[in-house]
Amino acid sequence: MKFGSNIISNKYLKQTRELYGDDLYLDFGSKLDNKISNDNHFDNNYKLNLELFNKQINDCQKCSLGSSRLNFVFGVGDANASLLLVGEAPGEKEDLEGEPFVGRAGKLLDKILSAIDRSRDKDVYICNVLKCRPPKNRDPLPTEVKECEPYLLHQINLIKPKLIVALGRVAGMTLLNVDNSLKSMRGQIHDYNGTKLIVTYHPAALLRNPNWKPEAWKDFKWIRSIID
Repeated sequence: MKFGSNIISNKYLKQTRELYGDDLYLDFGSKLDNKISNDNHFDNNYKLNLELFNKQINDCQKCSLGSSRLNFVFGVGDANASLLLVGEAPGEKEDLEGEPFVGRAGKLLDKILSAIDRSRDKDVYICNVLKCRPPKNRDPLPTEVKECEPYLLHQINLIKPKLIVALGRVAGMTLLNVDNSLKSMRGQIHDYNGTKLIVTYHPAALLRNPNWKPEAWKDFKWIRSIID
C-alpha cells in the first residue's frame, strides 16, 4: 500500500517509510486484514458485525443491478462459521425471497450439509459474490464484481471461516480471477486473500446432471475433513 491513507498517523508513516521505503507493511493478523488498500477491499467505514453491515449496504446502488433487483441478498447462516459457501449471484427465487440458495437447489444443498453434520444455522454461512440478481440470471460482469467483491471480503473478514467453497464454475472463476474449467479447479486447495478455497459443483448443476453427485459427495467429504 502506498502512503497517503488518512487512517494511520503521519508520525507512524514517517517512521515506517524510513525503515521500509514507500511500501507499508501492516500486521492485523491475516492477509485479509491487510487488504486496507487503495482498492477498497477492506473499508474501515464498514460496520463490524454482520447484521449492522447488512443494514449499512442493503440499499447499495453502486451498479445498475441496484435498480433492477427486488431484494438485496446479503447472506444467511452462522456468523462464526468455519465453512463459507459462495455462489456467483442470486437467481429469481433468491431475488424474490432475499435469501441465497432457495428452491430445489437450496433444498439439495441443505441435504448435503446435513450429511456432513451441518446446516444453514450450524457452522455454515452462505452468500454470493454479487448481492443482486443479474437480469435473466446471466453471469456477473467484471464491473459488477468490482463493486460487490469488497462486500464479500468484509463478510469473510467478520466471519473468519476456515474454508471457502465456491459453488460452481462461475463462482470459482470469479473468485480466483481465472478462466478455467470446473474440472481444472476442483480437487485442489486455492488461496483467496489468505483463506483456503476449493471449488465444487453448484447444486443446480447436480439437479441437471445427477451423475455428478458422487463426485460432489467426494468433495464434501473432503470439505468435512478440512474443517473438522
